[in-house]
Amino acid sequence: MPFDRSQPYNDLPLLPPAVDLESKAVLKQAIAANRVLANLRGLAAQIPNQAVLINSIVLQEARLSSEIENIVTTNDELYRADVDPDGKADPHTKEVLRYRQALKFGFHELGQRPLSTNLFIDIVRIIKEVDIGVRRVPGTALKDVRGNVVYTPPVGDAVIRDKLSDLERFIHADDGLDPLIKMAVMHYQFEAIHPFEDGNGRTGRILNLLYLVEQKLLDIPVLFLSRYIIANRAAYYEGLRGVTERQDWETWVVYMLKAVESTAQQTFDQVMRIRALMEQVRGQVQQQAPSIYSKDLIEVIFRHPYTKIQFVVEANIAKRQTASAYLQTLANLGFLRASKQGREIYYINDALFAELLK
Repeated sequence: MPFDRSQPYNDLPLLPPAVDLESKAVLKQAIAANRVLANLRGLAAQIPNQAVLINSIVLQEARLSSEIENIVTTNDELYRADVDPDGKADPHTKEVLRYRQALKFGFHELGQRPLSTNLFIDIVRIIKEVDIGVRRVPGTALKDVRGNVVYTPPVGDAVIRDKLSDLERFIHADDGLDPLIKMAVMHYQFEAIHPFEDGNGRTGRILNLLYLVEQKLLDIPVLFLSRYIIANRAAYYEGLRGVTERQDWETWVVYMLKAVESTAQQTFDQVMRIRALMEQVRGQVQQQAPSIYSKDLIEVIFRHPYTKIQFVVEANIAKRQTASAYLQTLANLGFLRASKQGREIYYINDALFAELLK
Protein backbone atom coordinates (compact mmCIF):
# COMPACT_ATOMS: atom_id res chain seq x y z
CA MET A 1 0.00 0.00 0.00
CA PRO A 2 1.48 3.41 -0.98
CA PHE A 3 2.24 5.87 1.79
CA ASP A 4 -0.74 8.13 2.53
CA ARG A 5 0.57 11.66 3.03
CA SER A 6 -2.75 12.87 4.42
CA GLN A 7 -2.84 10.41 7.34
CA PRO A 8 -0.93 10.99 10.61
CA TYR A 9 2.29 8.98 10.54
CA ASN A 10 1.77 7.36 13.93
CA ASP A 11 3.54 4.28 12.57
CA LEU A 12 6.79 6.22 12.22
CA PRO A 13 9.35 3.45 12.93
CA LEU A 14 11.43 3.63 16.08
CA LEU A 15 15.21 3.97 15.93
CA PRO A 16 17.60 2.67 14.83
CA PRO A 17 16.33 2.12 11.28
CA ALA A 18 15.99 -1.48 10.15
CA VAL A 19 18.53 -0.97 7.34
CA ASP A 20 22.30 -0.98 6.98
CA LEU A 21 23.14 2.68 7.56
CA GLU A 22 26.86 2.19 6.89
CA SER A 23 26.79 1.45 3.19
CA LYS A 24 29.92 1.95 1.08
CA ALA A 25 28.66 5.31 -0.23
CA VAL A 26 27.76 6.51 3.28
CA LEU A 27 31.10 5.48 4.82
CA LYS A 28 33.06 7.13 2.01
CA GLN A 29 31.20 10.40 2.50
CA ALA A 30 31.47 10.13 6.30
CA ILE A 31 35.27 9.95 6.06
CA ALA A 32 35.38 13.10 3.93
CA ALA A 33 32.98 15.00 6.22
CA ASN A 34 34.81 14.01 9.40
CA ARG A 35 38.15 15.12 7.96
CA VAL A 36 36.96 18.62 7.03
CA LEU A 37 35.04 19.00 10.30
CA ALA A 38 38.19 18.11 12.25
CA ASN A 39 40.08 20.82 10.34
CA LEU A 40 37.43 23.37 11.28
CA ARG A 41 37.52 22.37 14.92
CA GLY A 42 41.28 22.71 15.00
CA LEU A 43 41.22 26.13 13.34
CA ALA A 44 38.49 27.48 15.62
CA ALA A 45 40.54 26.44 18.64
CA GLN A 46 43.37 28.69 17.43
CA ILE A 47 41.24 31.84 17.44
CA PRO A 48 42.27 33.84 20.56
CA ASN A 49 38.86 35.48 20.92
CA GLN A 50 36.13 33.11 19.76
CA ALA A 51 33.52 35.85 20.22
CA VAL A 52 34.03 36.72 16.54
CA LEU A 53 32.72 33.25 15.70
CA ILE A 54 29.83 33.17 18.17
CA ASN A 55 28.73 36.79 17.75
CA SER A 56 29.16 37.21 14.01
CA ILE A 57 29.41 33.95 12.09
CA VAL A 58 26.64 32.25 14.08
CA LEU A 59 24.33 35.16 13.23
CA GLN A 60 24.63 34.15 9.57
CA GLU A 61 23.52 30.61 10.42
CA ALA A 62 20.63 32.12 12.41
CA ARG A 63 19.62 34.30 9.45
CA LEU A 64 19.82 31.48 6.89
CA SER A 65 18.09 28.91 9.11
CA SER A 66 15.24 31.38 9.64
CA GLU A 67 15.14 32.17 5.92
CA ILE A 68 14.30 28.52 5.23
CA GLU A 69 11.09 29.18 7.19
CA ASN A 70 10.45 32.42 5.22
CA ILE A 71 11.55 34.60 8.13
CA VAL A 72 13.67 37.12 6.27
CA THR A 73 15.75 40.08 7.41
CA THR A 74 18.68 41.98 5.92
CA ASN A 75 22.22 41.61 7.17
CA ASP A 76 22.42 45.29 8.04
CA GLU A 77 19.22 45.20 10.09
CA LEU A 78 20.33 42.02 11.82
CA TYR A 79 23.78 43.16 12.90
CA ARG A 80 22.61 46.62 13.90
CA ALA A 81 19.80 45.17 16.00
CA ASP A 82 22.26 42.78 17.61
CA VAL A 83 24.37 45.60 19.05
CA ASP A 84 21.33 47.70 19.94
CA PRO A 85 18.88 45.26 21.58
CA ASP A 86 16.74 48.09 22.94
CA GLY A 87 16.29 49.64 19.50
CA LYS A 88 13.35 49.30 17.13
CA ALA A 89 13.88 46.09 15.19
CA ASP A 90 11.19 44.47 13.04
CA PRO A 91 9.61 41.19 14.22
CA HIS A 92 11.54 39.03 11.73
CA THR A 93 14.87 40.46 12.85
CA LYS A 94 13.99 39.84 16.50
CA GLU A 95 13.03 36.25 15.70
CA VAL A 96 16.36 35.64 13.95
CA LEU A 97 18.18 37.03 16.99
CA ARG A 98 16.19 34.67 19.21
CA TYR A 99 17.45 31.76 17.09
CA ARG A 100 21.02 32.62 18.03
CA GLN A 101 19.92 33.14 21.64
CA ALA A 102 18.39 29.64 21.61
CA LEU A 103 21.57 28.17 20.11
CA LYS A 104 23.78 29.84 22.72
CA PHE A 105 21.39 28.72 25.47
CA GLY A 106 21.53 25.13 24.28
CA PHE A 107 25.32 25.28 24.00
CA HIS A 108 25.68 26.42 27.60
CA GLU A 109 23.10 23.89 28.82
CA LEU A 110 25.11 21.00 27.39
CA GLY A 111 27.50 21.47 30.28
CA GLN A 112 24.64 20.77 32.70
CA ARG A 113 22.40 18.24 30.92
CA PRO A 114 22.32 16.09 27.78
CA LEU A 115 20.14 16.55 24.72
CA SER A 116 16.61 15.71 25.81
CA THR A 117 12.94 16.46 25.18
CA ASN A 118 12.92 19.09 27.93
CA LEU A 119 15.89 20.85 26.32
CA PHE A 120 14.16 20.71 22.93
CA ILE A 121 11.15 22.42 24.50
CA ASP A 122 13.29 25.09 26.15
CA ILE A 123 14.96 25.84 22.82
CA VAL A 124 11.75 26.18 20.82
CA ARG A 125 10.26 28.41 23.53
CA ILE A 126 13.18 30.82 23.13
CA ILE A 127 12.85 30.82 19.33
CA LYS A 128 9.10 31.46 19.38
CA GLU A 129 9.03 33.49 22.61
CA VAL A 130 5.86 31.67 23.69
CA ASP A 131 5.10 28.99 26.29
CA ILE A 132 4.97 26.24 23.66
CA GLY A 133 5.05 22.51 24.35
CA VAL A 134 4.57 19.17 22.62
CA ARG A 135 1.63 19.24 20.19
CA ARG A 136 -1.66 18.17 21.73
CA VAL A 137 -4.15 19.29 19.09
CA PRO A 138 -4.56 17.23 15.87
CA GLY A 139 -4.76 18.82 12.43
CA THR A 140 -1.11 19.59 11.72
CA ALA A 141 -0.15 18.88 8.11
CA LEU A 142 2.83 20.05 6.03
CA LYS A 143 1.93 21.46 2.64
CA ASP A 144 3.81 22.50 -0.48
CA VAL A 145 3.55 25.93 -2.14
CA ARG A 146 0.44 24.81 -4.02
CA GLY A 147 -1.32 23.79 -0.81
CA ASN A 148 -0.99 20.04 -1.33
CA VAL A 149 -0.36 17.94 1.78
CA VAL A 150 3.12 16.39 1.58
CA TYR A 151 3.31 14.95 5.10
CA THR A 152 1.15 14.55 8.19
CA PRO A 153 3.17 14.00 11.38
CA PRO A 154 2.14 11.76 14.27
CA VAL A 155 -0.68 12.98 16.51
CA GLY A 156 -1.41 12.47 20.19
CA ASP A 157 0.62 13.66 23.15
CA ALA A 158 1.50 10.13 24.29
CA VAL A 159 2.52 9.03 20.78
CA ILE A 160 4.74 12.05 20.23
CA ARG A 161 6.38 11.79 23.65
CA ASP A 162 7.06 8.07 23.17
CA LYS A 163 8.78 8.77 19.88
CA LEU A 164 10.79 11.61 21.44
CA SER A 165 11.85 9.27 24.27
CA ASP A 166 12.96 6.75 21.68
CA LEU A 167 14.91 9.50 19.88
CA GLU A 168 16.67 10.36 23.16
CA ARG A 169 17.65 6.71 23.64
CA PHE A 170 19.06 6.58 20.13
CA ILE A 171 21.04 9.82 20.56
CA HIS A 172 22.75 8.57 23.69
CA ALA A 173 23.08 4.87 22.80
CA ASP A 174 26.63 3.51 22.77
CA ASP A 175 26.13 1.70 19.46
CA GLY A 176 29.40 2.47 17.63
CA LEU A 177 27.61 4.34 14.84
CA ASP A 178 29.60 7.22 13.35
CA PRO A 179 28.28 10.41 15.05
CA LEU A 180 27.79 12.20 11.71
CA ILE A 181 25.66 9.34 10.41
CA LYS A 182 23.77 9.40 13.69
CA MET A 183 23.21 13.15 13.34
CA ALA A 184 21.61 12.63 9.93
CA VAL A 185 19.28 9.96 11.35
CA MET A 186 18.29 12.03 14.39
CA HIS A 187 17.60 15.07 12.19
CA TYR A 188 15.21 13.10 10.02
CA GLN A 189 13.49 11.57 13.04
CA PHE A 190 13.01 14.91 14.79
CA GLU A 191 11.56 16.47 11.65
CA ALA A 192 9.30 13.45 11.12
CA ILE A 193 8.02 13.58 14.71
CA HIS A 194 7.43 17.32 14.23
CA PRO A 195 6.73 17.68 17.95
CA PHE A 196 5.78 21.38 18.05
CA GLU A 197 3.14 23.48 16.37
CA ASP A 198 5.86 25.77 15.01
CA GLY A 199 9.64 26.15 15.12
CA ASN A 200 10.47 22.50 14.37
CA GLY A 201 12.84 23.19 11.48
CA ARG A 202 14.92 25.72 13.37
CA THR A 203 14.95 23.64 16.55
CA GLY A 204 16.05 20.59 14.55
CA ARG A 205 18.91 22.50 12.93
CA ILE A 206 20.07 23.78 16.33
CA LEU A 207 20.04 20.20 17.62
CA ASN A 208 22.38 19.21 14.78
CA LEU A 209 24.99 21.69 15.99
CA LEU A 210 24.52 20.84 19.65
CA TYR A 211 24.94 17.15 18.89
CA LEU A 212 28.23 17.84 17.11
CA VAL A 213 29.40 19.72 20.20
CA GLU A 214 28.15 17.01 22.55
CA GLN A 215 30.10 14.45 20.51
CA LYS A 216 33.20 16.69 20.64
CA LEU A 217 33.34 17.04 16.88
CA LEU A 218 33.11 20.80 17.44
CA ASP A 219 34.03 22.84 20.49
CA ILE A 220 31.66 25.67 19.64
CA PRO A 221 28.48 25.46 17.51
CA VAL A 222 29.77 27.21 14.40
CA LEU A 223 28.71 25.54 11.15
CA PHE A 224 26.63 26.84 8.22
CA LEU A 225 24.40 23.81 7.56
CA SER A 226 21.51 26.07 6.59
CA ARG A 227 23.55 27.55 3.73
CA TYR A 228 23.79 24.12 2.10
CA ILE A 229 20.11 23.37 2.69
CA ILE A 230 19.07 26.64 1.02
CA ALA A 231 21.33 25.98 -1.96
CA ASN A 232 20.01 22.40 -2.23
CA ARG A 233 16.50 22.86 -0.90
CA ALA A 234 14.70 20.52 -3.31
CA ALA A 235 17.09 17.66 -2.52
CA TYR A 236 16.64 18.29 1.22
CA TYR A 237 12.88 17.84 1.11
CA GLU A 238 13.09 14.98 -1.40
CA GLY A 239 15.55 13.26 0.94
CA LEU A 240 13.14 13.53 3.86
CA ARG A 241 10.27 12.18 1.75
CA GLY A 242 12.49 9.38 0.45
CA VAL A 243 13.04 8.07 3.97
CA THR A 244 9.37 8.42 4.91
CA GLU A 245 7.91 6.86 1.79
CA ARG A 246 10.61 4.40 0.63
CA GLN A 247 12.98 3.97 3.60
CA ASP A 248 15.72 5.39 1.36
CA TRP A 249 18.14 6.17 4.16
CA GLU A 250 21.30 6.09 2.05
CA THR A 251 20.34 9.08 -0.13
CA TRP A 252 19.34 11.10 2.93
CA VAL A 253 22.42 10.30 5.01
CA VAL A 254 24.77 11.02 2.11
CA TYR A 255 23.01 14.35 1.57
CA MET A 256 23.53 15.38 5.20
CA LEU A 257 27.15 14.23 5.19
CA LYS A 258 27.79 16.30 2.07
CA ALA A 259 26.15 19.24 3.84
CA VAL A 260 28.59 18.86 6.73
CA GLU A 261 31.61 18.54 4.42
CA SER A 262 30.63 21.50 2.26
CA THR A 263 29.67 23.88 5.05
CA ALA A 264 32.62 22.91 7.26
CA GLN A 265 34.96 23.75 4.37
CA GLN A 266 33.16 27.04 3.70
CA THR A 267 33.31 27.99 7.36
CA PHE A 268 36.99 26.98 7.55
CA ASP A 269 37.80 29.17 4.55
CA GLN A 270 35.82 32.07 6.01
CA VAL A 271 37.55 31.87 9.40
CA MET A 272 40.92 31.79 7.62
CA ARG A 273 40.03 34.93 5.66
CA ILE A 274 38.81 36.74 8.77
CA ARG A 275 41.93 35.75 10.70
CA ALA A 276 44.17 36.97 7.85
CA LEU A 277 42.23 40.24 7.66
CA MET A 278 42.53 40.68 11.40
CA GLU A 279 46.31 40.17 11.26
CA GLN A 280 46.61 42.60 8.37
CA VAL A 281 44.71 45.31 10.24
CA ARG A 282 46.66 44.60 13.41
CA GLY A 283 49.95 45.24 11.60
CA GLN A 284 48.70 48.37 9.84
CA VAL A 285 47.27 49.93 13.01
CA GLN A 286 50.45 49.14 14.92
CA GLN A 287 52.42 50.92 12.21
CA GLN A 288 50.09 53.86 11.48
CA ALA A 289 48.70 54.57 14.96
CA PRO A 290 51.09 53.05 17.51
CA SER A 291 49.86 55.35 20.29
CA ILE A 292 46.40 53.73 20.30
CA TYR A 293 47.36 50.20 19.25
CA SER A 294 46.59 47.24 21.45
CA LYS A 295 45.81 43.62 20.68
CA ASP A 296 42.58 43.96 22.68
CA LEU A 297 41.41 46.93 20.61
CA ILE A 298 41.83 45.00 17.37
CA GLU A 299 39.90 42.07 18.83
CA VAL A 300 37.05 44.40 19.82
CA ILE A 301 36.61 45.80 16.30
CA PHE A 302 36.62 42.25 14.90
CA ARG A 303 34.19 40.87 17.46
CA HIS A 304 31.27 42.27 15.49
CA PRO A 305 30.84 44.33 12.29
CA TYR A 306 29.28 47.11 14.40
CA THR A 307 31.37 48.52 17.24
CA LYS A 308 30.21 51.05 19.82
CA ILE A 309 32.25 53.17 22.22
CA GLN A 310 30.67 51.15 25.00
CA PHE A 311 32.37 47.96 23.71
CA VAL A 312 35.82 49.50 24.10
CA VAL A 313 34.94 50.72 27.59
CA GLU A 314 33.55 47.32 28.63
CA ALA A 315 36.76 45.67 27.41
CA ASN A 316 38.66 47.86 29.92
CA ILE A 317 40.74 49.37 27.14
CA ALA A 318 39.93 53.03 27.85
CA LYS A 319 37.44 55.40 29.43
CA ARG A 320 34.60 56.67 27.27
CA GLN A 321 36.21 59.85 25.93
CA THR A 322 39.46 58.10 25.10
CA ALA A 323 37.60 55.13 23.63
CA SER A 324 35.73 57.53 21.35
CA ALA A 325 39.02 59.05 20.22
CA TYR A 326 40.47 55.59 19.51
CA LEU A 327 37.55 54.57 17.31
CA GLN A 328 37.51 57.90 15.50
CA THR A 329 41.21 57.52 14.78
CA LEU A 330 40.58 54.10 13.28
CA ALA A 331 37.78 55.62 11.20
CA ASN A 332 40.04 58.44 10.00
CA LEU A 333 42.59 55.85 8.91
CA GLY A 334 39.92 53.92 6.98
CA PHE A 335 39.73 50.82 9.15
CA LEU A 336 36.23 51.68 10.35
CA ARG A 337 33.34 53.77 9.05
CA ALA A 338 31.52 56.04 11.48
CA SER A 339 27.75 56.09 11.10
CA LYS A 340 25.52 58.14 13.38
CA GLN A 341 22.07 56.62 13.81
CA GLY A 342 19.93 58.52 16.28
CA ARG A 343 22.03 59.30 19.32
CA GLU A 344 24.38 56.39 18.78
CA ILE A 345 27.56 56.41 16.68
CA TYR A 346 28.39 53.02 15.21
CA TYR A 347 31.85 52.24 13.89
CA ILE A 348 31.37 49.73 11.10
CA ASN A 349 34.06 47.29 10.04
CA ASP A 350 33.12 47.08 6.36
CA ALA A 351 35.91 44.62 5.55
CA LEU A 352 34.68 42.20 8.22
CA PHE A 353 31.09 42.71 7.07
CA ALA A 354 32.07 41.80 3.49
CA GLU A 355 33.83 38.63 4.66
CA LEU A 356 30.83 37.52 6.70
CA LEU A 357 28.58 37.75 3.65
CA LYS A 358 30.77 35.59 1.38
